[in-house]
Amino acid sequence: MKKKNINSKILYFTAFIAVLVMGGCESYLDQEPQDQLSETVYFQSAQQFENAANYFYTRLGFEDGDEASDLSNNFTPGETTDLARGGISTPTSDSDWDNNYTYLRAPNQLIEKAAEYEGDPSEIAASVGTAYFFRAWHHFKLLRKFGGVPIVTSSLDVSAEVLYAPRNSRYEVVYQILADLDEAIAKLPTANTVEQGMLSTEAAKAFKARICLYEGTWDKYVGTETDGDGSSKGAGSAKPSGYPSVNELLTEAKNLASQVMTSGAFELWDHREDIGDDHLFYLFTLEDAGSNPAGLTKADNKEFIFQTVYDFTLGQIRQNISHSKPWGPTRKLMDMYLAADGLPVQHSAVFEGYDLMTSEFRNRDMRLTSFVKEPLVKYWGHGSSTDGGGAQYGVDFEDSGVEFDYRYVPQLGGPGGGRGAGYEGRKFVTEYRLRETREESFNYPLIRYAEVLLIYAEATCELNGGTIDNSDLDKSINLIRERSGVAPLSNELIAPYSDLTMLGEIRRERAIELFGENFRFDDLKRWGIAADELNMDVCLNYVDGTEFETAENPKDPGSLIYQEDGWSYGTIDSEQSSSTYAGIANTKEGALILDPTSLHTWSYANYLSGIPTDEITLNPELKQNPGW
Repeated sequence: MKKKNINSKILYFTAFIAVLVMGGCESYLDQEPQDQLSETVYFQSAQQFENAANYFYTRLGFEDGDEASDLSNNFTPGETTDLARGGISTPTSDSDWDNNYTYLRAPNQLIEKAAEYEGDPSEIAASVGTAYFFRAWHHFKLLRKFGGVPIVTSSLDVSAEVLYAPRNSRYEVVYQILADLDEAIAKLPTANTVEQGMLSTEAAKAFKARICLYEGTWDKYVGTETDGDGSSKGAGSAKPSGYPSVNELLTEAKNLASQVMTSGAFELWDHREDIGDDHLFYLFTLEDAGSNPAGLTKADNKEFIFQTVYDFTLGQIRQNISHSKPWGPTRKLMDMYLAADGLPVQHSAVFEGYDLMTSEFRNRDMRLTSFVKEPLVKYWGHGSSTDGGGAQYGVDFEDSGVEFDYRYVPQLGGPGGGRGAGYEGRKFVTEYRLRETREESFNYPLIRYAEVLLIYAEATCELNGGTIDNSDLDKSINLIRERSGVAPLSNELIAPYSDLTMLGEIRRERAIELFGENFRFDDLKRWGIAADELNMDVCLNYVDGTEFETAENPKDPGSLIYQEDGWSYGTIDSEQSSSTYAGIANTKEGALILDPTSLHTWSYANYLSGIPTDEITLNPELKQNPGW
């Protein structure tokens, strides 16, 4: 008898039975699994279907991303950094492969049981729509990492042919995902009728818009480059009959985004009047009224369309998020942030340069000033004592009752530790007094309204050959720029500058807005520029010829902030390009090198990850990706 494949766990999966005790009237966070009931006595009522569908949400998590990308200063040794540099090391096993195939069984089973349901189909429509959404969700996670993979649309037994079958092509996988999302869109309720955090038809439309943009641009800029022949390497390039063209995919992305935009169900977070210019920081650390100075709660967040819901009592994030302080920017990202006049730093009349430690923070995008610590400015820590302890709203730092110097001093002693070197990020870093390390409980955005606006703008620009009307900018990207304190993007604004293009500026907005939310590597790949963008020097602050060169550390009198001996790669000695897009400022002489281009070997092989060798051993029909 042949051994099973796809993953070594798929037929041993029993956790689905946990849905049997999930009360539909309770929060779907507040659930404990049991296994004393069997499938044969379940799926008899609409409530049981709802309970089963609620269980799918427990597979969601905190999907931090972008570490070690061209925009991130998080270069901790290990697998993530090696992959970001272009290392090729075929895994024996892979948790993403294992988990997503394991997770597919439960939605497949619900869909199968729905066909046997003897009641009114409308009673279970929302539950079935949820199952179709999650089936698409897990297939897409596999597609992003591995390309074409075996499609699984049944709950499987040991005789199922798919267990021993070749990989489906990426086009076949996408076709299945789109079909599943059509089912989800038709069956899910509207957003104004569901509990916050639960799926809606608008969420399914937003997700389908994401898929259409992703695959439309992949097809346009990458094509079959990573597919292999399907016989000796890769998953091949077979396309189902009726597979949409690039233009059809981009048109669908635009139309679906527009439908979400006009639904009135969601809006951008903008609480400048309540909180001030730092309001964006609190969007990503929002818990209860104690988590921000305006007393806002998660109910005030209308931007997150689909989210992982956490709760201090029922389900904390349980990761070392605030303490490890991830998502710090590189020199490249710092210069991608616009000046307040809407122009890049190399063209702006209000940009103040780099001479002083604080110069580059003046007259800038609120996404920079909200998410990046400014030298010698005071910031609250979190919990009872970390970095002086959490925020005491309405109390000045000097009146906190804590003997602590709250001023932020840049870590320029060297890249040791890999986090916060040069610039320290604040996105997803709590300042709550009642949250110690690993107790953070803010929700994580899996799909948010800002992304939908970006999808609309990018798809429109791609469809129009790189152009977009000001009216389309005003209904999409300029809403994001306005809440970030940045002048609107227009054709007239960029016309005087030969290095600026509309598509380049839209991509810039996407990089800035979604930084740290697990999009960057996928975006670079689908645009076909990953190797070029990732095989450059990764740099940090300008130190040569600036205040940093001689600035004393106020927390360590007699020592300098910048310790030249700690930086083995030194500074760059001549101006160089930082991007394939000429509209992003060049990196000038004197910038610290965090990770040199000599360590980066990205190629098309890195666009996909290797299929785990254990899976190929179990099923030799799974052909390895090209280059692995």
